[in-house]
Parts: sequence; C-alpha cells; structure tokens
Amino acid sequence: MAEDLINIPGVESSSTVTIILLITVLSIAPAILLLMTCFTRVVVVLGFVRTALATNAMPPTQVLVGLAMFITFFVMAPTLGEINEQALQPYLRGEITSQTEVLEKAAEPMKEFMASHTREKDLLLFLDYAGAEKPEDVQDIPLTALIPAFALSELKTAFQMGFMIFIPFLIIDMVVASILMSMGMMMLPPVMISLPFKILLFILVDGWYLVVRSLLLSFNT
Repeated sequence: MAEDLINIPGVESSSTVTIILLITVLSIAPAILLLMTCFTRVVVVLGFVRTALATNAMPPTQVLVGLAMFITFFVMAPTLGEINEQALQPYLRGEITSQTEVLEKAAEPMKEFMASHTREKDLLLFLDYAGAEKPEDVQDIPLTALIPAFALSELKTAFQMGFMIFIPFLIIDMVVASILMSMGMMMLPPVMISLPFKILLFILVDGWYLVVRSLLLSFNT
C-alpha cells in the first residue's frame, strides 16, 4: 500500500514542493521576524532600558531577545491566525494548489499590519525612489517598498520610546554627579553611586511592567 502511494506522481511531486517551500520559509525566517513583525521595536526598546539602567549585561542579551520574541508572537497572534486561515489551511486541504497564490494570501494580513504602523513619509521615500505611483489600496503596496519603510518607522518609534525611558535615569545621574562635585569627590565615578538608585527607582515603579505595557499599547494605535 505504501509502495503504491509513493508511486503516485502527484503525491511525490507535492511532497517535494512542500519540503522545498518549508526549507525556503525557514531560511528567510530570521529576516521575516526582524523586518516584518514588531520584533524590531520591542528588542530595541528593551535594549534602551538596559542601557539606561547602565547594568552592563544584565539582563543578558539572550533573556531580552527571548522576551522580545514571545512579545512578538503575542502581538502578531491575530495576524498569524489570519495567515493560517486564509493561506496555510486552504493550501494543506488542497483548496489552493499554487504556491504563488499561497504567498499572496499570506501577504495580505502582513501588509495590513505593516501598513498600519508605517509612516506615510517613509513609504513615499521608497515609492518615489522606485518611481512607483502612490497606491490606492494597502494591498497594492509592493513589499519591496513596504518592508523597509515599516522597518524605518519601527526604528523611529523605538528611539522615541527609548528617549522617554532615558529621561528619569539621566536626571538621577545629573543629581548624583552634582552632589559628588559639591562634596569634592570628583574622582568617584557618578555611575557607581547612581546605579543603585536607578535600580531602586525601576523596582518601585515596576519598570518592566510599564515598559512591556507601553509596548503592547503602542501596537493598538
């Protein structure tokens, strides 16, 4: 029975195409994760938090990246669910046989997500450079222009949030530095003295909760 199934031309070719498609998706998965999801904004903001605290490698980079990945999966869950319903499941059921159509169906929810968080100025930058006309609908936007525009917008938003995170810690550093200078302790590094106070402030205001909450709310606008 198994030999008869293997000898069926359609089964063998379909399995081969499926394996090739899966290998292709896995090979570009890092680029998809970095440039087509909210991962960039999340990991950059978490990096700013660690830099503002001046705790060097604490939390470790692996922890920040892991947290950023799970936050990304949580935020992207509705979009991934649409991709599963519109593209993946119909393809597995045999309702869609063309890989091109599968990719087009899968790209629709991703375009909706990216377009909702992309500044028009950034998108026009790439469209004008390519000499393309302004699209009338989100689905008409080429991915070659939407992906870099989305990444550029995410970086700007992440840096804006990082700036706001830096302000209270910068104030603590300035106050500590002023006190040390007034006491004549100019040889004592202000960072060494301000670090415990910054950590204490971060704990008292429940900093990780506020940062993650701000990240989640930023994707609802």
